[in-house]
Amino acid sequence: MKKQINGVAPLTVLIGQEAARSEVAVPEAMKDAIRPDPEVVVRAQRRQFTAEYKKRILAEADSAHEPGAIGALLRREGLYSSHLTHWRQQRDLGLAQHRRGPKPKYDPLSEEVRKLRTQNDRLTQRLARAELIIDVQKKVSSLLGISLATVDNDENSL
Repeated sequence: MKKQINGVAPLTVLIGQEAARSEVAVPEAMKDAIRPDPEVVVRAQRRQFTAEYKKRILAEADSAHEPGAIGALLRREGLYSSHLTHWRQQRDLGLAQHRRGPKPKYDPLSEEVRKLRTQNDRLTQRLARAELIIDVQKKVSSLLGISLATVDNDENSL
């Protein structure tokens, strides 16, 4: 049952359910208070929740172990279970805001750039490993007293 209609409590809340069903003399001052406001809100506002609020509610819901605790939390905050589901998905993705509106056009160059960047990163890591191995080989050869120039000449003669 709604607690308020257009900002005014319904008749049943003000004078009781039994009195509302029967013919009860209501004072004129109270009749004005009972009438709903005819003014209509121009446009409903969508609720927006901050990331901190979402994290706090999710932490409360995750820590609730008693039966009915999550339902009580949802009723207290005026939320739906789908809010929790959606917020958990957002949390797993890093609470990134979903952009509303049309999706951007597909750009084939951006896909190629992404592939080339990953390939460049992979090759940079391989180069760093190869340089490390070469440095180790130089140190080992100097410790053993083997000159690398003679090893290179021996390999070329084969």
